[in-house]
Amino acid sequence: MDTFASQSPVSEIVTLVREACAADTNIFGYGIWTHHIVEVVRFGKRLARLCGADEEVVELAALLHDYAAVKDESLYADHHIHGPLEAEKILITLGYAPEKIEAVKHCIATHRASVALQRQSIEAQCLADADAMAHIAQVPSLMRMVYVERGLDIDEGTRWVRAKLQRSWNKLSPLARQMIAEKYDAVLKILDAPSAA
Repeated sequence: MDTFASQSPVSEIVTLVREACAADTNIFGYGIWTHHIVEVVRFGKRLARLCGADEEVVELAALLHDYAAVKDESLYADHHIHGPLEAEKILITLGYAPEKIEAVKHCIATHRASVALQRQSIEAQCLADADAMAHIAQVPSLMRMVYVERGLDIDEGTRWVRAKLQRSWNKLSPLARQMIAEKYDAVLKILDAPSAA
């Protein structure tokens, strides 16, 4: 996959996460890989380059930010807590330096819009931005979540998606907002369109 570096440790993580996404136990379906994680990596690396952040930290955090929830459905509600622990185990096994591991853990712990934790690094902001941008850019994956996984009706699902997108927009940095504003506005217009009754 062109988005990812071909060096061994990163490619091992790509394989690990992609296989977890393909597992029957993954409640989100394989689309969490193709329509979310890959997009978070893509946006994250771009933001890291623009902001002068450590691109490797952002890439690792992007790959692993939802891994705990993908691996075990019971960890979903608190995946920002379990995710750093899962990442630490994986990164130690692959021989990453302790300071790099701590940086990745901080990014994962602070990536969610629904959890008010202070982001203390540019890498953490890049991951939070990339996660939010992926939600905005890949609304079909949110639709799958509300209609397939949660079984909501059309109006409930639309309200849920709109609230998720608003939380995502609210956590964006000014640079990320500028990068995704056109898509965000277009999605809101679609969600707000009156029915043809």
